[in-house]
Amino acid sequence: MDAERLYLDHNATTPLHPEVVDAMARVLREVYGNPSSSHALGAAARAELEQARERVAALVGFRDDEIVFTASATEANNTALASALLAGDGPPGHLVTSTIEHPSVVEPAARLSEVGVKVTRVEVDAEGRLDPAAVAAALTADTQLVSILWANNETGVVQDVAAIGADAATRGVPFHVDATQALGKVPVDGSAVHAAMLSGSAHKFNGPKGVGFLAVRDGIELTPWVRGGPQERRRRGGTENVAGAVGLGVAADLAVCGLEERAKRYEGLRDRLWAGIQATVPDVRSNTPLDAALPNTLSVEFRGTAGDVLVEALDLEGVCVSSGAACASGSIEPSHVLSALGRTPEEARATVRFSVGLGVDEAQIDRVLEILPRLVARVRRVSS
Repeated sequence: MDAERLYLDHNATTPLHPEVVDAMARVLREVYGNPSSSHALGAAARAELEQARERVAALVGFRDDEIVFTASATEANNTALASALLAGDGPPGHLVTSTIEHPSVVEPAARLSEVGVKVTRVEVDAEGRLDPAAVAAALTADTQLVSILWANNETGVVQDVAAIGADAATRGVPFHVDATQALGKVPVDGSAVHAAMLSGSAHKFNGPKGVGFLAVRDGIELTPWVRGGPQERRRRGGTENVAGAVGLGVAADLAVCGLEERAKRYEGLRDRLWAGIQATVPDVRSNTPLDAALPNTLSVEFRGTAGDVLVEALDLEGVCVSSGAACASGSIEPSHVLSALGRTPEEARATVRFSVGLGVDEAQIDRVLEILPRLVARVRRVSS
């Protein structure tokens, strides 16, 4: 990457940590056996895979044999929803979720609705927060799954998943948590939030792309989304991505190490950015409730601008940010998350997301603040 480029889009993806790169390079060079093979090279690959599984389990508060490696959190989310709601021969069941989920839950939920599953989408308040009592009130005798995003990828808002999970557990309803954005930024313990299933993806916390996981409690029947072999205890077919899993495992260790200090550093950078924006750019509003959000995330509405144009202008100055979720880039539709917060289409389209992470420092934040007022003024002139 260009040494002069400032990367403030860590919620879209993150740079690989050097220790992850080193571990993956070693495995790619030396551990090339198939982990399903019975010979020595297969056993070596299997040992690497199981060590990675243990590290991921330690990160999220599950047992190592409850971790299923996948290609992404998107696959994990699809698997969780399909397993809970399409298994068996009974009548279609009931899914409870929210209006601000990631597309990897939104789209499978829409498909489930098409085949007869009842889907209840609980609304959020103007800051994007769910009322756990509203989620509990949505549960019925037919509810087969509650699926809630731990932390929102656009606004950074963190939900009270402990209260939501406790209510679901009291009613005997499995609770699935998409913890993808939370990992490495806030403590994540599946046991503490009564999670029956929990999803994550390595590339959101300085691991490689193309590998994720679904943690599944013992006793939860998992219907394989990918079939074709005995891998992952027949819960996900296909030869495992050993190097990717090792990278995920190392990233999991690093995510746990120094978490509190790292979160404080990210929060300081985010707050410095927001204070600077407020001081130098008129007519702005934060979509991120700073007292209840990820420490690294800031979603800002620059009134009277076209957010996508501002993103392009910043990119020309060497600053990488996002006008919304990366999964929605290129879309002219306003963010469904911001719409759920009550923002108008114009307000949603005027929004830019900044997210800090590994390698970002105060000097970079100050550099962004130097150029941002000029660019906002220019884009506002064009937009008007």
